[in-house]
Amino acid sequence: MVSIIIPYKNPSPYFKECLNSIINQTYKNIQIILVNDHSSDDSEKTAINYQKVDSRIEIIKNNGNGIIDALNTGLKVANGKFITRMDADDIMMDYKIAELRTLLQISGRQHISLGCVKYFASDKKLGQGYINYAKWLNKLTNNSKNYSEIYKECTVPSSNWMMFRKDFNKINGFSNLNYPEDYDFAFRVLYNKIKITNSKKITHLWRDHPNRTSRNSEHYIYENFIPIKIKNLLINELKNKEELILWGAGSKGKSIAKELINQNCKFKWISNNIKKIGHEIYGIIIEPLNILESKKNKLVISAISSKNFKYLESSKINRIVNFY
Repeated sequence: MVSIIIPYKNPSPYFKECLNSIINQTYKNIQIILVNDHSSDDSEKTAINYQKVDSRIEIIKNNGNGIIDALNTGLKVANGKFITRMDADDIMMDYKIAELRTLLQISGRQHISLGCVKYFASDKKLGQGYINYAKWLNKLTNNSKNYSEIYKECTVPSSNWMMFRKDFNKINGFSNLNYPEDYDFAFRVLYNKIKITNSKKITHLWRDHPNRTSRNSEHYIYENFIPIKIKNLLINELKNKEELILWGAGSKGKSIAKELINQNCKFKWISNNIKKIGHEIYGIIIEPLNILESKKNKLVISAISSKNFKYLESSKINRIVNFY
């Protein structure tokens, strides 16, 4: 059995389309767990109506508040050998559950199965940024290279994964996640050495709309991704006697520097902008690039654009983490 956890909060305009895509899956042995996260629209009524005609649906109320609590509430009643989640405004391709489950059956334990994604917008033109992101993410998924650029963005596609329940429990599942929860979960999967098994098929459709949580909630602004990046970098990447260097003093570099300072981390800050070299920002002197020529072991955080990144790659530094 596959347990699908679907937190929902006021998804009424899109809820039926989401539920239809789930109940019409070609793989039928599924447990559909709908977790009401304090909805104030008519989505609870919709859920009850669907439950009347499909006994696989269970409806529970969130014991806490917000999507992380809702996921953990749903997990408590999940009985499946496999675990996945779903957003209440998205759509599954009808073969999605079968596809992701088969990948795990073939690959075995210590794997997470991923599919490709596609954005769509039902009420307006889809922005080019979303199209580009899906294209970039699908390229990573097609080559099972999702972890290679995880410090740039979340590279485990949201609600488009599946795991064995035993592996999910072993890495503590949704417990103690921080927002943005998908990104925190992606790092958890990576550093618990869960391997990727991938489908090149589009298995999930992400809906863009004006009320989408990731568009409106402060939990998902760029600044909230940085503490998760820094936490994982310091715990899992920075080695003893390795010098940490931040390259880039633009807006993103400054956000990264603030978090490094907040986490009491010593680092050197460099820039190729002559207007910033020698000046002090947040109590730290911006230094020139020739620091990279020293023989010390270094881990460089790149907060620079891709056009400058080629220089960094051509240097003798072999420890680069690209945040941008």
